[in-house]
Amino acid sequence: MIRCVTRTLGEICDDVGGIIRTGPFGTQLHQSDYSEEGTPVVMPQNIADGKVSVEDIARIRNEDVNRLLNHRLQVGDIVYGRRGDIGRRALITKKEEGWLCGTGSLRISLGKTVIDPKFLYYYLGQLHVINLIYNNAIGATLPNLNTSIIRRIPITYPPLPTQRKTAAILSAYDDLIENNLQRITILEEMAKNLYRDWFVNFCFPGYETVKMMDSELGMIPEGWNYESILKSPFFDLIEDNVKPYVGKMKYFATADVNRIELEGKGIEYYFKDKPSRAQKQPVLYSVWFARMQDTYKVLAFTPINNELALHSMLSSGFVGFKTRFEQSFPFLYCTIGSEEFHKLKDLYCTGATQRSLTNEGMRHIEVVVPTNDVVLEFGRCVQPMLDQLLILQQKNIILRQCRDLLLPKLISGQIDVSDLDIKVEEDA
Repeated sequence: MIRCVTRTLGEICDDVGGIIRTGPFGTQLHQSDYSEEGTPVVMPQNIADGKVSVEDIARIRNEDVNRLLNHRLQVGDIVYGRRGDIGRRALITKKEEGWLCGTGSLRISLGKTVIDPKFLYYYLGQLHVINLIYNNAIGATLPNLNTSIIRRIPITYPPLPTQRKTAAILSAYDDLIENNLQRITILEEMAKNLYRDWFVNFCFPGYETVKMMDSELGMIPEGWNYESILKSPFFDLIEDNVKPYVGKMKYFATADVNRIELEGKGIEYYFKDKPSRAQKQPVLYSVWFARMQDTYKVLAFTPINNELALHSMLSSGFVGFKTRFEQSFPFLYCTIGSEEFHKLKDLYCTGATQRSLTNEGMRHIEVVVPTNDVVLEFGRCVQPMLDQLLILQQKNIILRQCRDLLLPKLISGQIDVSDLDIKVEEDA
């Protein structure tokens, strides 16, 4: 039986000279300090699926970094968002070394001492630890995290070699997920680039022989048009809500989606217990996007992930469209995922506090309406890319489920890895 030690995170931190500190407050880091270039600043919105997302990351001028050296991130640090989804965390890698912990974030920095950083990262991802953080959070409406809450977390840990083996096993799953995400990004960009060539720049096959004609939105190929998205001949708005069902269905909120990845685990509900926002039912050959302004969250459903669609329901924060015929699905997917569509979506968002797109606002979004033969040819070219993309997404869902099932068993020592011949970073 492997011998473990239990101490609070604060006790460990004090012994090894570590740091548990909030990011700089507004008095230290002003809005005027941000710039388009410089050192990235990790804010809560940049923490996604255990990593730091560089999409829309804030930056400050390099000459301003010296006065914020206390907030500079090191490899192995763990960063939390302090408000809202306070169970969310990210492990800092070599890529983010030297970046800054931003306002609204909290940093744990223990170095490679008695606790391996990766082991600690996975330890803090256990459900009972996340629940402990939420149960101790302050704030009547929005949960708030502070250093005292983090310091009180009890950590039960085995010797360092066992910690590193445990982390190596769990990291293998995350490495596979990351590899799949890179392939998904490539496939998504290929489909988007082809869409832009055909339907924005009008360089579709045979365009040389097609006459251009004037329209309200500029020159377009003859036989093409622009229409409100609600009047497209290729797809329809999904207006039906979730109907009564037997047993449980899994509910996914907009927060469960990161770009085109369903990263959240969802929550299962009986029909009588489901939240009022759990209204939307995915259907075959449908594409969904988040209504909120300045968000890019897109989900697609085909026969590849139809089981997920059949047993899921989405927040009313999503809008869905379904194709009128199967072959036009790639055109629908790329229209909703296009930069042009999301610019218009943001333009017509309304609301005093949370700006989002209403059905009335959606009526004003005009999309290109090509000829049938071009849409069909586009479908033949792009469908294999989207099929592979959705297959990889399904693999990632399974990998996350396997990792999360193993996590508590490995961390607790229920599965003993101390005698396993596993190569870890220190061995390498």
